[in-house]
Amino acid sequence: MIDIVEADLSLSAHAEALIQLMDQYALDPMGGGQGLPDEVKANLPRELAKRKSAHVILAFVDSQPAGLVVCLEGFSTFACKPLLNIHDVIVALPYRGRGLSKLLLNKVEEIAYDLGCCKLTLEVLEGNHVAQLAYKSYGFNGYELNPKMGKALFWEKKLE
Repeated sequence: MIDIVEADLSLSAHAEALIQLMDQYALDPMGGGQGLPDEVKANLPRELAKRKSAHVILAFVDSQPAGLVVCLEGFSTFACKPLLNIHDVIVALPYRGRGLSKLLLNKVEEIAYDLGCCKLTLEVLEGNHVAQLAYKSYGFNGYELNPKMGKALFWEKKLE
């Protein structure tokens, strides 16, 4: 049985599922290949729960944590409406190929509509071809305002 729920991180089962799935993702080459630091494991559920703009969606298969999406609300100045950025998408290895990512993204889209969002956004690694295919099949495309200017690039500057 598959259950897709918006997490209540005050529930220990949901907080533990978040940490378990995030740690599995962090250990994967697509997640950096190193587990979560102990400080992150200890604080992530509480810190996410403090943010009204954070939405955590969990997939359970036969009551076992199987998938996770973490989304953060943003704002589109061009549309003058909120947007929902999909920050993390995780399907645990034993549960891949069962359509969980689509079910999770369906829940994300439902939340986005409820919030009045104009769009969903996400980032994906160039080498993560499986995820790219999944996102394309769900209707995602590269972002561009004007084809002559090219697609948007995702950059970062770490603050440490």
